Amino acid sequence: MLLAIDIGNTNVVLGVFDQERLVENWRVGTNAQITPDEYAMSFKDLFGFAGLEFRQITGVIISTVVPPLLPVMVEMSRKYFRIEPMVVTHELKTGITIRYDNPKEVGADRIVNAAAAFKLFGGPLIIVDFGTATTFCAVTREGEYLGGAIAPGIKISAEALFQRASKLPRVELSKPLKVIGRDTVGAMQAGIIYGYAGLVDGIVERMKKELAADARVVATGGLAELVSPETRTIQEIKPQLTLEGLRLLYDINR
Repeated sequence: MLLAIDIGNTNVVLGVFDQERLVENWRVGTNAQITPDEYAMSFKDLFGFAGLEFRQITGVIISTVVPPLLPVMVEMSRKYFRIEPMVVTHELKTGITIRYDNPKEVGADRIVNAAAAFKLFGGPLIIVDFGTATTFCAVTREGEYLGGAIAPGIKISAEALFQRASKLPRVELSKPLKVIGRDTVGAMQAGIIYGYAGLVDGIVERMKKELAADARVVATGGLAELVSPETRTIQEIKPQLTLEGLRLLYDINR
């Protein structure tokens, strides 16, 4: 079995694959202060609840946008799984060609998402990832990763609104009943959810003018299922796209 680990700024997402089948997946909070032993204890509990054991893992692949946590996860893999993990960089074989001005600057998660989406759908593609930041990636018909756009994530924006406006409360990120909110919470939810839907549509439509009018738009990330239905442009929702991309890269490079 393969253990895929995607280290994001907010969550560490884990997936266990039996060949191409995603057996189980989890999210745990990202904490750069946690030791390899502490992460291993957390993972062991998750494995236990799913009826899995560390000894069943025969491969580990890691992608991260939090550099301080990479050596932590590498050590955890070596110590508890007895496996030298594969680490995602721009130098791995991906099935796509990176045309970014400086390929080293491309986030590992963006490479993984682009590789997975191109494998699933072909090109041209626009991938929208609703994470700590909301990222937009463009892939050509020929499988060339061109780059994209990065916007503040939904949670970051909602938290900034709460912190910087003294009379506004912290609100749950959920779809409001109406766009015209009749109370403060409803008004904030409408602005956040429908505002982000408009942001997504606006950026995607501009990207299509530069990339291709028929580009397929794929969404992923923790909040994709909340925001995507309110957009005009998103055609596919793949919540586990990053994990699927990690499995794909492992298979290509092992």
